[in-house]
Amino acid sequence: MTRTPIVVGIDGSFAASDAVRWAADEAIRRHRPLHIVSAALLSPGTFADGINLRTGIFGEQERHTRRCLAVAAELARDTAAGAPLTVDTILGHGSAADVLIQHSADADMVVVGSRGLGEFTGAVLGSVGTPLAAHAQCPVVIVKKAPAADRPATIGPIVVGVDGTANSEPAVRWAFDEASRRDTDVVAVHAWSDADVSAVAALTHAFPSPDNLQVAEEATLAECLAGYRESHPGVHVRRVVVHDNPARELIREAQDALMIVTGSRGRGGFSALLLGSTSRTVIHRARVTVVIVPTGRSTARRDAHH
Repeated sequence: MTRTPIVVGIDGSFAASDAVRWAADEAIRRHRPLHIVSAALLSPGTFADGINLRTGIFGEQERHTRRCLAVAAELARDTAAGAPLTVDTILGHGSAADVLIQHSADADMVVVGSRGLGEFTGAVLGSVGTPLAAHAQCPVVIVKKAPAADRPATIGPIVVGVDGTANSEPAVRWAFDEASRRDTDVVAVHAWSDADVSAVAALTHAFPSPDNLQVAEEATLAECLAGYRESHPGVHVRRVVVHDNPARELIREAQDALMIVTGSRGRGGFSALLLGSTSRTVIHRARVTVVIVPTGRSTARRDAHH
C-alpha cells in the first residue's frame, strides 16, 4: 500500500530547518515518507540559458539548492533519532509556491516555515505561504515559534475554528485526528459576529436578544462537535462560544497552544475566494503553528485511495 508523503519545502533558512524538524516528527507519527522539496528559480531550457551558462548562474544555483537539500535530509534523519523514516529529496524548477502546489496533489500535507531567505526582517510570511494555503490540494502547515522561543511549541492544545457550516468540517476532523495522535486537547472556537446577527434579523424581521443568540450558537457548536467527540472519546474538548471576530478569538485562545487549525474558507465563503479573511489573518498574525485545511475536502478521503 502506497503511503502519501509529507512534503516539506525548504530554502536553507532557519525557519525551513524548523519546518523540517516538525515535518520529520509528523512523518514518524503518521508512518509516512518525508519528501524534502526545494526549487531553483532558474530553469534549463529558457531564453536565458546562454547568459546563465556563460556566467555559471544556473549551475551555481542548482548546486546550492542541492546542498540545502542534503543538509535538510541529514537534519530530518537526526530528528528521527533512529525511528523509521524514509527521506527523499526533490529539486524542482520554478517558483517555490508553484512547485509546492504541484506536489500538494499527492501529499498528505505540505509544511513550510514562516519566514524564508530574502524576506524583510519584519515580514511574518513571504511569497510562499499565502498562495500555497490558497491553492494547495492538501492541508498546509506553516510552522512558527514564539519570538522568545528556540523551537516551535511541542505541547499544548489544538485550537480549531468551527463556523457551524460544512466549510469547517475538514478542519475539525483534522484537529481531532491530530489531537488523538498527540494525546492532547482540542479547543473548539465558534465566534459569531454582528454580521451574523443582521442575517438572522433579516430572516426573522426581529433582532434576537444576546442571550438567545448565545444559547443558539452554543447549540450549533455542540451539534458540530457531537460526531467527533464520539469517534475520539479520548480527546478532551473545551468549547468557546463568543460574540467576536473569529480570527481575533482564535489567536487569543492560541496563546499557549500547539497550533491553530482552520478551514481555507469560512461561513458563506464564495467558491472563487480561495482563502478566506479569517484564514488569511490567522496566517499572518498568529504566533503559533497554523494549519490551513482545504474547504470542501475530506482529508480522510485521500488515505482511502492509498
